[in-house]
Amino acid sequence: MNQTLAPSLPKHPRTVIITGLSGAGRRTCAHAMEDLGWFVVDNLPPSMLPQLIGTANNSGFTRLAVGLDVRSRDMFEQLPMVFTQLEADGISPEIVFLEASDEVIVRRQESSRRRLPLQGDGRLMEGIIKERRMLSDLRASADMVIDTSNLNVHQLTARVAHIYGGDVADTLRVQVMSFGFKNGVPLDADLVFDVRFLPNPHWIPELRPQTGLSKEVSNYVLEQPGAEEFLTTLDHLFEVVTPGYLREGKRQVTLAIGCTGGKHRSTAISEALAGRLRHRGMQVSVLHRDLGLE
Repeated sequence: MNQTLAPSLPKHPRTVIITGLSGAGRRTCAHAMEDLGWFVVDNLPPSMLPQLIGTANNSGFTRLAVGLDVRSRDMFEQLPMVFTQLEADGISPEIVFLEASDEVIVRRQESSRRRLPLQGDGRLMEGIIKERRMLSDLRASADMVIDTSNLNVHQLTARVAHIYGGDVADTLRVQVMSFGFKNGVPLDADLVFDVRFLPNPHWIPELRPQTGLSKEVSNYVLEQPGAEEFLTTLDHLFEVVTPGYLREGKRQVTLAIGCTGGKHRSTAISEALAGRLRHRGMQVSVLHRDLGLE
């Protein structure tokens, strides 16, 4: 008796869509992923995405990053239909969306002396507003939103490397970010904690010029009442939420720890927490967003 076996579905490359606001760092993100070994294609008309994925698959590429933005104008509106087609083919691209505050985008665009794609003959702010409106649905469906308002090129590159540097897509990657409340709460953080309940080393003359990376400041902060209990609680929190994040398809979590200026307490606590999570075998990176801004 002849038996016909059903053909197995092709294994498609892991595909990441790089998108977001002009001036928010898409090009830096694309360059970083290219350096990490991803096959990167920029400014692709959305209708060509299925064909590109098929070509990459046939060529043996396992990781594909595609830059999509409003430069394609009317063609950009085809994206929902393209995603529906890909979903029907069993392909689920990840979306990383880069954004920044209006003030930061204005400053960056004025520095580069480049006009926004949707600006036309109008003012710069009009172009920003049009972009935000056009990209609102895409941002809402993004798997990862990175706010680059307070990140320099090197910090953004490091963050992209942490998220997309490995080949394993079924593990949870954690980024612990220290920050100062006086510089604003990170808008792209998944979890935010306040360590201003701990005494501030700023008021101790010999500790003031040092940072939470120094042994002296770190010991002072970690020896304060409540510090050990706080770290133990966060450690237990990740033990509880990690399985749920993975079940829901979330692969990257950013935990932000803030103090007044981001120099002493949040820095020391972030390093200590990262050490605990690494000890449990988790993939962890640390970003001290505001260190050096004081």
